[in-house]
Amino acid sequence: MAYPRRPLFAPRGAVATSHPLAAAAGLAVLRRGGNAVDAALATATTLTVVQPPSNDIGGDLFAIVWDGDRLHGLNGAGRSPAALTREAVLAATGGAGAEPVAALGGAQGRGPAMPARGWLPVTVPGAPAGWRDLHDRFGSLPFAELFSDAIGYAEHGHPVSAGVAAAWERALAGHAGLVGEEYAEFARVFAPSGRAPRPGEWWRNPDAARTLRRIAASGAEDFYRGTVAAALDAHAARTGGFLTGDDLARHSSTWVEPVHTRYRGHEVWELPPPGQGLAALLALHVLDGLDLADVPPPERVHRQVEAVKLGFADAHAHVADPDRAAVPTAALLDPGYAAARRALVTDRAGEPVAGDPERGGTVYLCTADAGGMMVSLIQSTYLAFGSHVVLPGYGFALQNRGLGFRLDPAHPNVVAPAKRPFHTIIPGFLTRDGLPVGPFGVMGGHMQPQGHVQLVSATLDGGLDPQAALDAPRWYWHAGRSLLVEPGLAAEPGLVAGLHARGHEVAVPAEPSVFGYGQAIWRSPDGGYVAGSESRVDGGLVGF
Repeated sequence: MAYPRRPLFAPRGAVATSHPLAAAAGLAVLRRGGNAVDAALATATTLTVVQPPSNDIGGDLFAIVWDGDRLHGLNGAGRSPAALTREAVLAATGGAGAEPVAALGGAQGRGPAMPARGWLPVTVPGAPAGWRDLHDRFGSLPFAELFSDAIGYAEHGHPVSAGVAAAWERALAGHAGLVGEEYAEFARVFAPSGRAPRPGEWWRNPDAARTLRRIAASGAEDFYRGTVAAALDAHAARTGGFLTGDDLARHSSTWVEPVHTRYRGHEVWELPPPGQGLAALLALHVLDGLDLADVPPPERVHRQVEAVKLGFADAHAHVADPDRAAVPTAALLDPGYAAARRALVTDRAGEPVAGDPERGGTVYLCTADAGGMMVSLIQSTYLAFGSHVVLPGYGFALQNRGLGFRLDPAHPNVVAPAKRPFHTIIPGFLTRDGLPVGPFGVMGGHMQPQGHVQLVSATLDGGLDPQAALDAPRWYWHAGRSLLVEPGLAAEPGLVAGLHARGHEVAVPAEPSVFGYGQAIWRSPDGGYVAGSESRVDGGLVGF
C-alpha cells in the first residue's frame, strides 16, 4: 500500500492533525499571533465538531507542552462518579458485568467487564477543563477567540470528509439495538436522517455551538458549575445515571511530570499513569538493547512485537489511578528490570504475563510555533461516540472511559468512586540530550503504544522523515499469537513466512483503521520544522 503524501517543511510554525479543517483552524490562530498552545486549542475544539465519532466535548484529553525550556504534562482525565462502586455496577448488570470488549486489547483481562455503553462507563468529561487549564498557563490570545472556527462549523455546518463519513457509518452500526431513554437524543443529533452523513454531505450541530459558546465565555465554568452541569445532573437523575452536579464541580485537571526512557541516544517521553504510555516506554526500553538495523525484516518485526507484548502485560497489570493505587513506575523503567524482560524475547512468539518489579475512535494533534513552543495533545470519547448518551439540547456525547476499569476487586484498577480509569490515549514527545526534537502521536486504542514504538523506530532506526515514518506499513498485535500486518508489510519478501516460522499467526485485514492514525512535527536543525500527518485518513498538515 502506497501513501503519496510528502513531508511539510515550514519556517515558522506547523499544525498536524487528523482533519484538514481543524488543522486550518490552528494555523489561523498562529497567523493571528497566537502561540502553539492557542493553535492546539483551536484545533482541538474544532475536532469535536468535524470528527465527532472520535472525540467530543464530553471527552477527556492529555497533553505534553514544550514551553521553550522544559516539558510539562497535563492529565485532563475525569474521574468516576462518587456513587459508582463495583457493587453498583454488578447490581445494575445482574451481578455478572459484561463481556470484555475486543477494542481494549486485553486491558480488561478475562472474566466480566464494565459495560461499554450507557451511563455505567460515563466518567466526568475532562476536555473543557483541560482546554481552560492549558490556556491559563500558556495561552496568549483570549480564550473565547480560540473557539471561533469550532462554533462556526457547528452552527453553520460543514461538508463531512470521506474518512469521517466512513468512521461514522461504522459507528452507527454499534448503536443499533441500544434502547432506553438515555439513548433517545443520540439519533436526533448524530443520525438525523436515520443514517451517517455521506462524504461531502453537510452536517450541522447548532446545540453543540451553543455549548461551545458557554464554555468559551465562562472559561469552562458553565460546564462544571453552571447551566450545562445542571442539565447533566438532571438528565442523569431522570434516566438512571450516576453522574451528578457535585461530581462535575469537584473535577480538576492535574499537572504531572512526563516520564521517559532512552532509545538510540534519544529520550522518548510519555505521561505517567493512568495512561498506557508506560507500555510504549517499556517496549522501547527492551528494544534499546536489541539490534533492529542489521537483522532481516521478519526478525525486526518479531522483536518489536514481542517487546510490545511485554510492555502491555506490565501496563495492564500495574497501571491505575496513581492517586488511588501504588503504581511502580520507577521500578518498571529501571534498567535492570528492562534487562530481565529483554531476556524473555526469544526466537518464538510468546504470550507473556506481567513481571513483578520491585515496588517503589480518538484524535491526536501537534503544533509548533516560531518561538519554539510545541504541543502534543490527544483527546477522545473512547469507543466511537463514547457511551452514546447525548445530553438533550446540548449536542454532545459523553465518553465511556469507565470501560477501562476492572471488576476484579484485587486489581489496582478496580472500579471505585471518584477514580480515574486506565486510559488508552497517550501523547508522545521526543528529545535528544534534553533538547526538543518534537511531538508525536498515533491514535487508535490498543494500537497507540504499538504505533509509538513503530514511529520512533522508523525515525531512529530507519532514519525516515516524519511523513515517511508515518507512511511506513504497520503491524498490530491484539492478543495471543495473532498479528495483523498491512499489505505493504506483507509484501516484503519472506516477511509473512518468517513470522509464521516464529510462531505468529499473521493476517492482512481489509480495514486500515486498526493500524491507527498519527502525526509528528520535528524541529529542523537548520531552523523551522518538518512535519507529517496521516495518509490513511483525511490527515491535515499545514504550516507557514
